[in-house]
Amino acid sequence: MRTFSLKQSQVKRDWFVVDAEGLILGRLSAVVASYLRGKHKPEFSPNMNCGDNVVIINAEKVQVTGNNKLDDHKFYWHTGYPGGIKERSLKDILTGANPERAIENAVRRMLPKGPLGRQMLKNLKVYRGSEHPHMGQQPKVLDVASMNSKNVKRS
Repeated sequence: MRTFSLKQSQVKRDWFVVDAEGLILGRLSAVVASYLRGKHKPEFSPNMNCGDNVVIINAEKVQVTGNNKLDDHKFYWHTGYPGGIKERSLKDILTGANPERAIENAVRRMLPKGPLGRQMLKNLKVYRGSEHPHMGQQPKVLDVASMNSKNVKRS
């Protein structure tokens, strides 16, 4: 019996759309990273980009769990100048001009590091609001909320 090895010409990419409204950020990111990687497919190959394209809408309506995680979770970066350390809370990111960066960064950190991970990340499209320009690809709805009851924040 021979080992099956997937070729790049055999990869079939589907399009999925996910509505992030009310979903937990970490759980959403884990599911999306798995679909971008292609782990849900029977012909998964860890050394190839065999994942699907994922479109996430309503990025600003994603939720987090925990008491004060919106205020306490800080993201740091350095400008390169002396004393140039900057910080921003998760609440500032989600209510700011680019709330899609919170989801993009969470998914990016769950993908492999290196050229393969960067190639997989190009198949992720995140949009604020419910409109997206990928209706021509006829994306299938990926219902992350129904996969596990913990994926949705209950009030």
